[in-house]
Amino acid sequence: MQQGRDTAIDDFAAAVAAEIPRLRRFARVLIRPAEAADDLVQETVLRAIGARQQFTPGTNLRAWLFVILRNARNAELRRLRRFSSLEDEAGQAIPVSGGQEERHAMTDVAAAFLRLPPVQREALWLVVVEGLDYAAAAEVLHIPVGTVRSRLSRARNALRAALD
Repeated sequence: MQQGRDTAIDDFAAAVAAEIPRLRRFARVLIRPAEAADDLVQETVLRAIGARQQFTPGTNLRAWLFVILRNARNAELRRLRRFSSLEDEAGQAIPVSGGQEERHAMTDVAAAFLRLPPVQREALWLVVVEGLDYAAAAEVLHIPVGTVRSRLSRARNALRAALD
């Protein structure tokens, strides 16, 4: 009996570990600098493994992990607001390799993306970059599917307007 339980725990840990690259990308959208995002991912993995019995096998592990990550980030922001002021990071450029024109284009896209309201940025990232469907993104964000569609539409329109 113990052997089967250990195998299940190992399988769960391996599945969580496979999602770490996606968790890192999403964390870096939510928080900067990169070290803070990596700390957030570590906290997410620890929370997920600690709460593995709450995960329902057969459901979307990635969405479940994104919810944990987002909740951990929100808890950290609440804690920081009590003790210090947060700086606005919208002016930070994202470094991109490549040619000069591509670099300028990516800097423009990154700046426009960072100017989006956080709720639009989160929805756009989850659907476009992470490839979640609208229902999974709605689950992660704790909002109705129609609200996800609305936020995506507004985010895409704002990006088009900023880049024209």
